[in-house]
Amino acid sequence: MKKLQEAYEARAKKINKIEKLKQTKDAFEAWEKLEYYAENGYDSIPEEDKSYFLKCFGIYDRPKTPRQFMLKLRIPAGHLTAKQARVIGECAEEFGQDYLDLTTRSQCELRYLDIENIPTILKRLEDADINAYQTGVDNVRGIMGDPFDDLALDNILPSHTLLLKMQEEILFKREWVSQLPRKFNTAITGCTANRCNIFVHDLCFVLANKDGVYGYNVYLGGKVGKIAKNADIFVQGEEQVLACFKAVISLYKKYGFRDNRNKNRLFFLLEAVGIEEFAKAIREEAGMDFATAGVTMTNLDYFEPDHGKVQLKDGTFAVHSVVPSGIFTGSALQEAAALSLEYGSGQIRLDMEQSLYILGIKDIDSLQKESYFEKYPSVRSAYFNHLIACAGTEHCPFGVIENKNDAIEMAEYLSKEVPLPLDARVRLYWSACPKGCGIHGLGDIGFEGCKAKYNGKSTSGVHISVGGKLISEGVEGHTVIKSAPLVLAHRYVAALVFEYARMRKKHESFERFFDRVLANYSFAAIGFMMRLLAYAHYKEIDLKGFGFIENIPTLRNEEFEVFEFGRKLYYLLTKKEPYSAVERFTNVLKSEKPEDIRKLVPEIDENIAALIERCIHPDETKRAVVFSELTEYVAL
Repeated sequence: MKKLQEAYEARAKKINKIEKLKQTKDAFEAWEKLEYYAENGYDSIPEEDKSYFLKCFGIYDRPKTPRQFMLKLRIPAGHLTAKQARVIGECAEEFGQDYLDLTTRSQCELRYLDIENIPTILKRLEDADINAYQTGVDNVRGIMGDPFDDLALDNILPSHTLLLKMQEEILFKREWVSQLPRKFNTAITGCTANRCNIFVHDLCFVLANKDGVYGYNVYLGGKVGKIAKNADIFVQGEEQVLACFKAVISLYKKYGFRDNRNKNRLFFLLEAVGIEEFAKAIREEAGMDFATAGVTMTNLDYFEPDHGKVQLKDGTFAVHSVVPSGIFTGSALQEAAALSLEYGSGQIRLDMEQSLYILGIKDIDSLQKESYFEKYPSVRSAYFNHLIACAGTEHCPFGVIENKNDAIEMAEYLSKEVPLPLDARVRLYWSACPKGCGIHGLGDIGFEGCKAKYNGKSTSGVHISVGGKLISEGVEGHTVIKSAPLVLAHRYVAALVFEYARMRKKHESFERFFDRVLANYSFAAIGFMMRLLAYAHYKEIDLKGFGFIENIPTLRNEEFEVFEFGRKLYYLLTKKEPYSAVERFTNVLKSEKPEDIRKLVPEIDENIAALIERCIHPDETKRAVVFSELTEYVAL
């Protein structure tokens, strides 16, 4: 523990304003005055309760909807009974303008709530065994798990009961409510498919096998932009899992940093002391000499929505329901609840991609003829099946772009411009700001909201990333285009998915296409190609034969890629080679400067001509900045 103590003391010289606020009162004081606030109205609520303490119980004051609140519910692993779904839907319809958000943590949120109604809502939810405890600020948030758990054909270790016991350790207990330095996310899965985004939490219990015994490998320190790391700890059985869970959160509570809230997540403590040292502390705190890690087994694609249904162990099906951007209604949730009782087992599941499943279905055809599926079909298109978008500017004070409808418009545009067969899969993940609630970094194509310039004016834009992965232990994507105005982002992405459509193998997902083709290129080259192909399509310039090539030996070297792209473009347009010979690694061009491309092809656009000339300029310093300065030469 010595290194943890030293790291803590090095950052303990001052505390942030939220920590100072937390010292002024017990969070339960706000909870205990909830009835008083409801009777006396919004103006009776002190600012500190609106800004912090009520959030400990899932009650969020929302500046975007003045004098109204959002209620973030705690739905373990997205598991709901029909009764629970019906009650949530009724509360949303009656008190919250019939609006519901489905979230990327398999939860749901009610909005547009008046303080006068919140105690009534909470009582109705409590009667259905639903609560909103500790779903905000510095608490152990809702724990994620596999939506199907022991019902799934790929389940090895049923984990949901264990998840509930983990939750019981912290739920509504004074020693845990508002006691952590920052929020703390946890997940557990005993399945081989990654249906709960398992590798991006502060603490992850991931299906593993050690010497022929099944248990969980422990991963630590995940957050937006960072994949959790293997802590080299293997736990098995209820006693070990709970001991490890309590040890980790206890260590974080005691030694976690409380100065800079932007650098207070568990990740930063691990960064300061090293994950090996923290693993030693876990064993010491738990009083158990946990085994070293086994073989991680949760490493498969999350593929079910492509087919609209998932076969379960008992031979029935979980039928998928596409909810674009998670924008849902209370009345629709009530419909789903009724259908689950009429056709299925009375069970509903929410998943990490903001969609919904009705479980225990035998007669799929009859179910899908119900009017509910006209609006929320089981399968919509390759772009809608895996679409994620966080709250955005309409509901979130941190949002930079509207986001939800931006995501829907992009999916609609791509569905029209580059239609794909239903065995294709493109995960479009949208976050309205750098906080990353839409987990954009893990998308096949990710979008992070920003401001951009278009025609000299500020407008909504996105940073576009590619290469995020859910398979194996997960990989964060990399930005390929920065600050793209939304009106142009549509075209850039269409150019990229057209290459996917052109080159994909049967049943190949975009994630595997990236590994086979795009991974051969630098990220700068991918962004270059997206812009260039979009430009050519818009200007109706024939660049047939120019695009991504499988197994091209670029060595992911930007300087080489620039020159090779330029040579190929020059040849496509002029039918001539620009140079007689090139020394590949010394950049010695054995001829005079290539002839002005516009003399050879007068009709070519001056912008594309300028671009190609920069790519193959004899002076390598002139062509070195082509990727980074592309917008000056290729503008739509």
